[in-house]
Amino acid sequence: MTTIVGISGSLRAGSLNSALLRAAAQVVPNGVTIDIASIRGIPLYDGDVEAADGLPQAVVDLKARIVAADALLLVTPEYNNGIPGVFKNSIDWLSRPPGDIKKVFGGRAVALIGASPGGFGTILAQEAWLPVLRTLGTRPWFGGRLMASRAQTLFSTEGVLTDDALRKQLTDLVQGFASFIAAGAAR
Repeated sequence: MTTIVGISGSLRAGSLNSALLRAAAQVVPNGVTIDIASIRGIPLYDGDVEAADGLPQAVVDLKARIVAADALLLVTPEYNNGIPGVFKNSIDWLSRPPGDIKKVFGGRAVALIGASPGGFGTILAQEAWLPVLRTLGTRPWFGGRLMASRAQTLFSTEGVLTDDALRKQLTDLVQGFASFIAAGAAR
């Protein structure tokens, strides 16, 4: 069984990115599962807090899930043409202490997708993640891109994917990412 930890970079209850992540979990091929994780409860990074108290439990728990998984799916919103601060903050906590970076991120297959109410999707946020992923030593998958624009028209008010074209694109992307993960495991 291949396990992908999927993380939405939004805290909003009605998040389009969380809805996209749930939809991705429904279209996985046989033998693959997406473990939907959350960044809720991760505080703002503060080195003094880390020095005094260590890592917050929410960070410890999420790190353990990532380490136990085969890959990581980051579902990123785009705020002001960039990475949402709350999402980047979570990744910063996950990279602490520096000695854990290789264990958590090193060589780990990572895919990026995102949804936005705007007309350009999340192209700039996805591009902004690339230097971060390179610094962490991940193995980004460049075989497919999904930047759902005008996403409020693609999901019901309950957050259910209603657009068949996006479902097909998402299915193809998840299957391609699963193949990329399997190819890396075979090395």
